[in-house]
Amino acid sequence: MPNVNRGDRPLSPHLSIYQYQITWVLSILHRATGVALTVGAALIVFWLFAAASGPEQFARVDGFLTSPIGGFVLLGSLFAFSFHFLNGVRHLFWDAGYGFKLGNVTLTGWGVVLGSAAMTAAVYVLCV
Repeated sequence: MPNVNRGDRPLSPHLSIYQYQITWVLSILHRATGVALTVGAALIVFWLFAAASGPEQFARVDGFLTSPIGGFVLLGSLFAFSFHFLNGVRHLFWDAGYGFKLGNVTLTGWGVVLGSAAMTAAVYVLCV
């Protein structure tokens, strides 16, 4: 390999250079909640298979889901659904060409976060 002077080349941009923006955080969370929804859907299928398999298997799975850890998983799945849904609606508006002004992007981003928390709390209170 030839001896190349790499000291004069510019460095690649790093995360410390970029200013925090809610849009990239919500983009990452949208992907993460999509994965979480897949895990939650698999959990529902597992629960249905246990219900179809008999009372012993159903009792075992239902015991996990009603435990504190299972409740935390269900609450996380509920938040993932709420967030993914509201952020998806936000993206639908973007696809239609609305809400691209910088103030609107930030406002709707925080609206998604707060709306997700409120939607999760409302469904949890109403259903539990």
